[in-house]
Amino acid sequence: MGAAASAHADAGDLVVRGRAVYLDFDNGQNSLPVLVEAKSRAIPEVDFTYYFTDRWAAEIILTYPQSVDIDVAGAHAGGVKALPPTLLAQYHFTGLGAFKPYVGAGLNLTLFFSRDNVLGGAAKVDSSSTGFALQAGFDYALSDRWSLNADLKYIQISTGVTVGGSKIGTLDLNPTGVSIGFGYKLN
Repeated sequence: MGAAASAHADAGDLVVRGRAVYLDFDNGQNSLPVLVEAKSRAIPEVDFTYYFTDRWAAEIILTYPQSVDIDVAGAHAGGVKALPPTLLAQYHFTGLGAFKPYVGAGLNLTLFFSRDNVLGGAAKVDSSSTGFALQAGFDYALSDRWSLNADLKYIQISTGVTVGGSKIGTLDLNPTGVSIGFGYKLN
């Protein structure tokens, strides 16, 4: 009964989560003359969820700039750094005791740094990307404040690729993220 009560979040509650996320990049090509791919990888993530009501919340997902290794035609060609903060509106399903599933939708802004570290500086990517994000997940209450969290996210990230000052096409990274972690209710 205590776990069921602790799964309830009220208006004004703030939950912070730490998660490990595995990003699987889609690597869609748009008129690029060679196969360009970002290598899938695991990253750390922190998010903050603020509850407006017991069902509606907003989540901001943060991490530090992550290295994204780039392969061109199957060979390592360098990399860029990406900072992808994402803001989501969430709907939480209630009345299920300690189990609290949710869905979310929102926007992603990815900022790219060290953009000219591909092909020895011969190629670079755009400085930023904006796109939508979708999410489905759940929290499972472990105590009054602690919860186990797992979720699945799809984030639209697309960047132009320039070689020798001319845009040669677009790389659609569009990662799917699978994450697991723990949450802590601050109030």
